[in-house]
Amino acid sequence: ILLLQDLTGIESMDQCRHTLEQHNWNIEAAVQDRLNEQEGVPSVFNPPPLRPLQVNTADHRIYSYVVSRPQPRARWGYYFIMLPFRFTYYTLLDIFRFALRFIRPDPRSRVTDPVGDIISFIHMFEEKYGRIHPVFYQGTYSQALNDAKRELRFLLVYLHGDDHQDTDEFCRNTLCAPEVITLINTRMLFWACSTNKPEGYRVSQALRENTYPFLAVIMLKDRRMTVVGRLEGLLQADDLINQLMFIMDANQTYLVSERLEREERNQTQVLRQQQDEAYLASLRADQEKERKKKEERERKKKKEEEVQQQKLAEERRRQTLQEEKERKLECLPPEPHPDDPESVKIIFKLPNDSRVERRFHFTQSLTVIHDFLFSLKESPEKFQIEANFPRRVLPCLPTEEWPNPPTLQEAGLSHTEVLFVQDLTDD
Repeated sequence: ILLLQDLTGIESMDQCRHTLEQHNWNIEAAVQDRLNEQEGVPSVFNPPPLRPLQVNTADHRIYSYVVSRPQPRARWGYYFIMLPFRFTYYTLLDIFRFALRFIRPDPRSRVTDPVGDIISFIHMFEEKYGRIHPVFYQGTYSQALNDAKRELRFLLVYLHGDDHQDTDEFCRNTLCAPEVITLINTRMLFWACSTNKPEGYRVSQALRENTYPFLAVIMLKDRRMTVVGRLEGLLQADDLINQLMFIMDANQTYLVSERLEREERNQTQVLRQQQDEAYLASLRADQEKERKKKEERERKKKKEEEVQQQKLAEERRRQTLQEEKERKLECLPPEPHPDDPESVKIIFKLPNDSRVERRFHFTQSLTVIHDFLFSLKESPEKFQIEANFPRRVLPCLPTEEWPNPPTLQEAGLSHTEVLFVQDLTDD
């Protein structure tokens, strides 16, 4: 929390803690998101939308590009001999997997920490392939869809197959190629996750890829988030760039059309708002005149009532104070005789420069001193008692530090003392 506070300048510790909790206690992500907000860049850690966006994956105009992996040539005789065994093996394997789903559901089907899945995948990717890569969207799939829709940008989704034989080559030589990084960072949002993670598995179930590496281009088309391109198989950097450029060029008109519609809707909304404001301004002017007249009448009436209430309150306060002084005076213990060796002679210097003298017993509590001064007419309503040698404030009333005020002897008072009464009424 202190490190985040130093790096971002956030003063509130609670706000720092809340920011870290939002980013799953990832200090790098929290700092970067905070800096993005200060620069006016939309946050990729926006809270998930209340209703997740539905993605249209069945558009008949979807562009699909598949790079098939070359298969080794096999002898036809061997193929036909092994065909019954292969058929039986895969049939039994599918039956076993189907039955296993009822006994032990796939743990990936339960998404408990989607942001944590994304952050974990990014760390794994950087450890394996380095930190030079396209900028990953550090939020959930739903958040990425929501931001792409709001900003009218292409969203490139990459599903990472950890166990596929082409994954390493694609990540090292294609995805991390400088020209690919430049294209992705400047033209689209980039979301990626491993299908071994619950969040990646959930997206995999929605997009239904056939092989890896798998890429999908999603955009706002006909008022719906739609998959407009699917790229499957091992693509080289140049081929990937050509395919992405083709998909974006073919669908750019939809984004331009949506931007124009949004601008038109905004202008219509602004015009309607201006008309409503003009009408409301005229209506408010009339209401304001009537309101001011009414407020003036109420102000005068309220002022008279406040003056009267203050007078009554002051009278009650003085009466209560006087009753309290009389009660304290009646409850005071009798003054010790001057010859009593256990008596203390105390001279009180009041704030009005007058002096009062009285004797108390060493065993009496300091509260008795306070009650005596409180009962005097010359004493202020609120005060504290100070001693000079050493200079200190006597704890005459119970506090958290002194729940039971000490006696005069415990307070270190001698047989003759001069104490000062400090007025605290103004405080």
